[in-house]
Amino acid sequence: MLLRQLEYLVALARERHFSRAADACFVSQPSLSAAIRKLEHELDVPIVRRGRRFEGLTPEGERVLAWAHRILAERDALQQELSVMRGGLTGTLRLGAIPTALTSVSLLTTPFCSAHPLVRVGLESMSSRQILDGLAEFELDAAMTYVDDDTLRHVRKMPLYEERYLLLTPLVGPLTGQRRARWSQAADLPLCLLSPRMRNRQIMDECFSADGVTATPALESDTVAGLYAHLTGGAWSSVISHAWLHMFGVPKGMRVLPLEGPAHGPRVGLVIGDHNPESVLGRALWETARGARVRDTLDELLAAHIGPATGGS
Repeated sequence: MLLRQLEYLVALARERHFSRAADACFVSQPSLSAAIRKLEHELDVPIVRRGRRFEGLTPEGERVLAWAHRILAERDALQQELSVMRGGLTGTLRLGAIPTALTSVSLLTTPFCSAHPLVRVGLESMSSRQILDGLAEFELDAAMTYVDDDTLRHVRKMPLYEERYLLLTPLVGPLTGQRRARWSQAADLPLCLLSPRMRNRQIMDECFSADGVTATPALESDTVAGLYAHLTGGAWSSVISHAWLHMFGVPKGMRVLPLEGPAHGPRVGLVIGDHNPESVLGRALWETARGARVRDTLDELLAAHIGPATGGS
């Protein structure tokens, strides 16, 4: 049994299509199919449900896949530990982040890359569910997500900051002169908000509901960048997390108002898999996060933006 055969199986399970899996592995489809058939022969079990197209894995195949993830992770851990012995970490840190945390990821990756200049970072925007699967299947070294999520199991968590919600609104408008705003006041404005399927929007909808209103946004987006792209014209407002100020700041002609309600929102943090083998790169990012001062940096940024309505940054 070759590690390459296990890599092909993992790719096939991920892509759920023989041709796409072959492309991902930079081999021909016949070569990938032949390697998996050879693996079935060597293990003496059927692995793939075959029809006119890929139909999934057999129960035996699911078990082989779980071992394939573990064996390949052991291989990666060995390579990473040897790279440390040779003089420094190498490889690619596979990092996932929920879309709303992408704006603050650089507060970790910048000091990490400074401490480990030979390591590359592969960053991917993912849902909470995808992050959990990626950690369980050894396809991620670490991730930034909501750490209060009850579905997060078999992981180590390090809270980094609590979301604080702000109303981003034009300087001249219905709330001119106010230093704070209610969620019910925000609901009366023409709003751009994230898509309802996103956890951040669901949390915000709970805050609107607690103030007795339902938000009906004029525009919805599945990215923070998509929201900000519509705010520069001064026609719309949005509810944002203070962490987004790190990347996008306050557009010209707008200001931010704290929203009355919970003092702190849900916690965003770093998570790594709590299993063996442990990712050496994930552990290195964990150590970087200990001294990164993410919460303090974002709180200082928030304090700099909350003040007299003097314009954007």
